[in-house]
Amino acid sequence: MAESTAGVGRRKILSALGVGGVGLAVGAGGVLSAQAVTAASQEEPAVADTVPFYGAHQAGITTAVQDRLHIAAFDVTTDSRDELIELLKEWTAAIASMTAGQEVGGDGAATEGSYEAPPEDTGEALDLSASHLTVTVGFGRSLFVDADGKARFGLKDHLPEALIELPHFSGDQLESSRSDGDIVVQACADDPQVAVHAVRNLVRLAFGTARVRWSQLGFGRTSSTSTSQVTPRNLFGFKDGTANPKSEDEAVMDEHVWVSGAAGGSAWMNEGTYMVTRRIRMTIETWDRSSLAEQETVIGRTKKTGAPLSGGEEFTEPNFELAGRRGPLIDENSHVALAHPSRNNGVRMLRRGFNDTDGSDNLGRLDAGLFFIAFVVDPRTHYVPMQTAMAKNDLLSEYLRHTGSGLFAIPAGVSEGQYVGQGLFEAA
Repeated sequence: MAESTAGVGRRKILSALGVGGVGLAVGAGGVLSAQAVTAASQEEPAVADTVPFYGAHQAGITTAVQDRLHIAAFDVTTDSRDELIELLKEWTAAIASMTAGQEVGGDGAATEGSYEAPPEDTGEALDLSASHLTVTVGFGRSLFVDADGKARFGLKDHLPEALIELPHFSGDQLESSRSDGDIVVQACADDPQVAVHAVRNLVRLAFGTARVRWSQLGFGRTSSTSTSQVTPRNLFGFKDGTANPKSEDEAVMDEHVWVSGAAGGSAWMNEGTYMVTRRIRMTIETWDRSSLAEQETVIGRTKKTGAPLSGGEEFTEPNFELAGRRGPLIDENSHVALAHPSRNNGVRMLRRGFNDTDGSDNLGRLDAGLFFIAFVVDPRTHYVPMQTAMAKNDLLSEYLRHTGSGLFAIPAGVSEGQYVGQGLFEAA
């Protein structure tokens, strides 16, 4: 799907309405007041910052990573397949509106509806542009089968083999209230209020059908998915995601991200992908007391430029064989060494993580870290082996604690008139 920016945001709509009002005033009085001129001149220029919602793939995967995240997982509370489908239809319509910079329910839904009923749109995104909002929806294994393996919603025979229960990795300290879920919704935008507005309205629409299991706010993307973006830094102060594949490399996306060739009960996953989520708390205070030498050894790159310790610039390929006085210049258990495709059978994954913080804990330590998100063609080959090795050997593990985990099947994108996941429910 082409993901160029285009379209009209809320601010442009309001700006256009303002101009129309001025036009009427001029027609009526023949005079454009100085006040109106001033107000018009102070309007911010119209921006085209929407990401197309419809397409072969869902947006929010290869889209250039936005600045903010609000992700939420839901437990479906109804036993009715029809009610679940109706919810997905309502969500699809709402997402189409919000990503276009419009109100849920149409113009005036937040302020001009029945005085005796709650507004259809909560209203906090009025006056804000679309801010490159994308909303990505996925399905957890528990939507297909319950904890005892019994079918849910008639979907059991269409459970993809790749939608496994993630194993318990060494050092995991997972909290059930931060893990799993029947459905996941990832909202990304350049304005945090726009992302929160999106999830909030989907939660409102889900009342009586699904409830939030966990959610997380994120800021400061920790990877780039486009060659147009510079490599960001994580909360340890290092450039993160230097080797992340870029969306412009379609061959890499086709090999490592998009599902193709699925047949039988899993055929609905073609053009889709799998999302891995991991809430990783960083022990910030311990890291901050470590020497620069220790930090760079753990990561395997310099803190200043992100270049590998074997030399060169940020995007220079690491030389894991180059020897130093005490062994390889890049420790074989450094983060960059264990994550490198050459150590993982050549597999790659598209990362879209964000920094996060929930303030401080009761000991005054920063409750902060990385909300890891990665999209892969098959988690059994593209995530589990890598995480298994890293959990056991990564020098960085000393400074990390995994507290949340999830795996979701992300269906293909939709065309106008369809709803998210329609291919699954029509097949089942």
